[in-house]
Amino acid sequence: MSSCEAFARLKKGTQLNPGATKRQKEKERQQYQNEKADRRDQRRREKADRDAKPGVPGEDPDLAGIIPGPQPPLF
Repeated sequence: MSSCEAFARLKKGTQLNPGATKRQKEKERQQYQNEKADRRDQRRREKADRDAKPGVPGEDPDLAGIIPGPQPPLF
């Protein structure tokens, strides 16, 4: 059997079973969706940890410790 005949047979075989490629695509798509859901869950956990910083609840962390009014001289 020449390489050309073998290639033609291989090509025919892949054309006869399109369901296998469809199942493979679906499996890859499902795996990607699972990875995506895992990343989403990880971001949610990180956000919850970030929001749970110590301090006064309801206080803006950027403004914490700032005293309103005239400031003391720098020098």
